[in-house]
Amino acid sequence: MNETSQALGSARTLWELVTRRADLTPGRPVLLQEDRVLTFGDLRTRAERVAAGLYGMGVRPGTVVAWQLPTRIETALLSFALARLGAVQSPVIPFYRDREVGFALRGSKAEFFAVPGVWRGHDHTEMARRLGARGIFEAYDDLPDGDPSVLPPPPAEGTSVRWIYWTSGTTSDPKGVLHTDRSLIAGGTCLAHALRLSADDVGSMAFPYAHIAGPDYTVMLLLYGFPALMCEHFALPRALAEYRRHGVTVAGGSTAFYSLFLAEQRKRPGEKVIPTLRLLAGGGAPKPPGLYHAVVREMGVQLTHGYGMTEVPMITMGDPEDTPENLATTEGRPPRGMEVRITDGEIRLRGEAVCQGYLDPAQTAAAFDADGFLRTGDLGHLTPSGHLVLTGRLKDVIIRKGENISAKEVEDLLAAHPAVGDAAVIGLPDTERGELVCAVVEQQSDTPQLTLPEVVSFLRAEGLSVHKLPERLEVVDALPRNETLRKVLKYKLRERFG
Repeated sequence: MNETSQALGSARTLWELVTRRADLTPGRPVLLQEDRVLTFGDLRTRAERVAAGLYGMGVRPGTVVAWQLPTRIETALLSFALARLGAVQSPVIPFYRDREVGFALRGSKAEFFAVPGVWRGHDHTEMARRLGARGIFEAYDDLPDGDPSVLPPPPAEGTSVRWIYWTSGTTSDPKGVLHTDRSLIAGGTCLAHALRLSADDVGSMAFPYAHIAGPDYTVMLLLYGFPALMCEHFALPRALAEYRRHGVTVAGGSTAFYSLFLAEQRKRPGEKVIPTLRLLAGGGAPKPPGLYHAVVREMGVQLTHGYGMTEVPMITMGDPEDTPENLATTEGRPPRGMEVRITDGEIRLRGEAVCQGYLDPAQTAAAFDADGFLRTGDLGHLTPSGHLVLTGRLKDVIIRKGENISAKEVEDLLAAHPAVGDAAVIGLPDTERGELVCAVVEQQSDTPQLTLPEVVSFLRAEGLSVHKLPERLEVVDALPRNETLRKVLKYKLRERFG
């Protein structure tokens, strides 16, 4: 990081970071959407007016405001207006419906709830009323407005809990994760430090802004002073025109996004699908090594993958200047200030980017060990060079006849099969073996029907131990995924095939 970004990264609050950047480069763009451009100066000026409008509605420092809004310039303005006030924000993914939204509203005790009205065919306002939400207001195009002279001073410290994020709830009820301005700044600083970006880059947000990656990414823009394209609805190939129009140099999101861009590239070999693109970057889901090599070889861009979670938005990140071997097989190295400890195979974390815990004190007590390290539930190890290798989840280890089997190991090998589009490996109850290994795969189009003997033969040839070989194969049209970073919902597969 350069001296300017290091100085900005020392900001105590997100609003202080906004004002420092606006003072430095007020006329440079920060957010791009279709034909609209928001500059850093506009971000400060307009967010203050929105903050004044919210203040007139009764929002005060410490007021809990939930919002369920798509990835739009208005959403960012509302969020930074709340940061200016020192309110407590509870972002909710816009694809969530009654169960998850109701859970978030009850858990956060939100006093206000911002919704987009009718969005993509769903009436969010009606849902909010049905759920008994308080202080409902629509914030898609029109935002509250007022005179900033009425505002109290901005928050002076960034260590109070002002963010409640929600885990995806892919295996159980969502958990309310408590963050501070400083933990979000630390997470974004980790990302900025690893990717080696510059003021000449153009980024992209193809993921929900309400995801923890929203502030993570925006902090990076504020630190380095470059813009990002916001995609309200990301779908290929339709979104490619906007990527080309704005000259995006850095794209990505998660493993599923890499695969989507690669599929588009394969439609036009020899012609770069996005001429200005030089880097794909993301995290949120495991990355098969073969996918890394395919992207670099066929798209002609670098791919860096990282490791993060709602509780710790950025833990490690691949360095674009690292070796192909490390970029293909590891999640990168932790930045300065992130302590990684491996205890009985489990990854544990301590550092400023780590959350303060959960809304439920019992969950907080269970999540941290005696030394204050967060128990991630992920399995992995550190290489001699300090790179982190993920090997699976504590709950994603299949125990067959007393032997532990990493689902990720089998999945990575299956991903290299030419007829496999994507794969998930699960354990299913078995009276004789405890659990049996079941491979669930999406098959590539125009390939012969996969069979279990063929898959087993392929995995044997790849050197997989006999006791890890699948005993059951299921071919599906599409693996069930969540709507944020497209993670596979394995609990749905266990329900379906168990």
